[in-house]
Amino acid sequence: MTESEPLETFPEDDWSRALAVVAHPDDMEYGAAAAVARWTRMGRWVGYVLASKGEAGMDDVPPEEAGPLRVAEQIESAAVVGVSDVEFLDHPDGLIEESIALRRDIAEAIRRHRPELVVTINHHAHWGPGSLNMADHRNVGKATIDAVRDAANRWLFTDIASPPWSGVRRVAVAGSPYPTHAVDVGDTLDLAVRSLQAHARYLQSLGPHAMAVPEDFLPAMALQVGARFGNRPATAFEVVSM
Repeated sequence: MTESEPLETFPEDDWSRALAVVAHPDDMEYGAAAAVARWTRMGRWVGYVLASKGEAGMDDVPPEEAGPLRVAEQIESAAVVGVSDVEFLDHPDGLIEESIALRRDIAEAIRRHRPELVVTINHHAHWGPGSLNMADHRNVGKATIDAVRDAANRWLFTDIASPPWSGVRRVAVAGSPYPTHAVDVGDTLDLAVRSLQAHARYLQSLGPHAMAVPEDFLPAMALQVGARFGNRPATAFEVVSM
């Protein structure tokens, strides 16, 4: 799909439970949380699993202070869009590896929560032309896609108490440079802004950066996506059928 082709409407009629697996606090809030707010309003269950606590993400706050701070901000942020189940796997922020251990942790969460939809972060090398992606995002995204299959295989990770789960229909990749589908977020964009604003101390740490101003950045991004989706404010995903 080229950058000018219309985006398809994201399927919302064949699932009731979604699990989002990302690398850091704030990963969901840069766009995907607007879709989550729509889904929870529709009565869908959505849970968050974060591979790290984001402890290395604030240059002006040492990790031992940043980790608890960012955990608290993420829990508050998730609540704004209707998510109360938030888990942290405690892999090292900035050094997350695409490892068997990470795949096991994610597979365990998938088996326990039994989602039909899994949401994850961009696993590609870049966000777009001239904008390189970081290792944590790439590794968590790739491990999540693999873990969906791992969770369905009864002969893998036999120490996990929950039974295998093969009910994941698709993986939705947020922030992908190759989006295929979009969600209309015109009614929930305000909640997405509030959700990102809940990361107040983290945003302060970013300094004078466009991504530190949620009320400007998120609507602009939603309109940019919407140019390929009937000119409606939207959030885009690359959909991978499983």
